[in-house]
Amino acid sequence: MKETKAKGTPGISDTKTLRERARQHVDSGAVTPSYAANRETVLRLLNEALATELVCTLRYRRHYFMAKGMQSDAVKKEFLEHANEELQHADQLAERIVQLDGEPNFSPNGLTERSHAEYIEGSTLTDMIREDLVAERVAIESYKEMIAYLGHDDPTTKRLLESILAKEEEHAEDLASLVDNS
Repeated sequence: MKETKAKGTPGISDTKTLRERARQHVDSGAVTPSYAANRETVLRLLNEALATELVCTLRYRRHYFMAKGMQSDAVKKEFLEHANEELQHADQLAERIVQLDGEPNFSPNGLTERSHAEYIEGSTLTDMIREDLVAERVAIESYKEMIAYLGHDDPTTKRLLESILAKEEEHAEDLASLVDNS
């Protein structure tokens, strides 16, 4: 097999060097020596984001079941859709935590303390929508800060957080339009 080399290309390792580095610390999985972020901090942030997504999932599910009133059918559909998407975000975050050789914290003990968003039930349909909108706004700010913190040090986690952020912004817009209609 012919080896290819990046002759004289600044910042690009030759094939032999890449292969040698890949064999070092092979038990670290995806975390290679070129990983530039503070892994412990990233894992803490990802577990906080995981807790936030789980709290949001639970709050949306409760709102789905508790929504009543003339406009509740359309709002219930939105609550359920958001709950399912928040759960998908939680799964994506947990997967990334494992890829970084960490452990996702799904413990219900301390879940609301780890979460950036609060679990506020709301008593009316309008209250529920508003509380969900507040939580989405918290998540948006939180993800923006995490993305800025990561910079170029962990592009994979950054891309994941950017994709979740886009969905959270969509959720906020959906909820804002529901507030306008309630």
